Amino acid sequence: MKKYMIERHIPDIGTFEHEQYKAAAMKSNEVLEQLGPEIEWLESHVAANQTFCIYKACGEDIIRKHSEVSGFPANKITELVSEIGPDTANV
Repeated sequence: MKKYMIERHIPDIGTFEHEQYKAAAMKSNEVLEQLGPEIEWLESHVAANQTFCIYKACGEDIIRKHSEVSGFPANKITELVSEIGPDTANV
């Protein structure tokens, strides 16, 4: 599976309470279970008005299907081709 970053524009998401994040995660997990093993949610990072979600998926179509069924927008889907970080300088 390939790795993707999904930008989701959600007004004021950075001000949500824990219970709202919990409900969103539960909804996403429910849809992921329906869609099967061709898509996996790894993590999400929350900013003021958007999230940056990292997924593994067999392609963009299943990410769009997750968005459609869950109700969470997928405003931009970007395939990630590599990773670097501070330790990259040491190897």
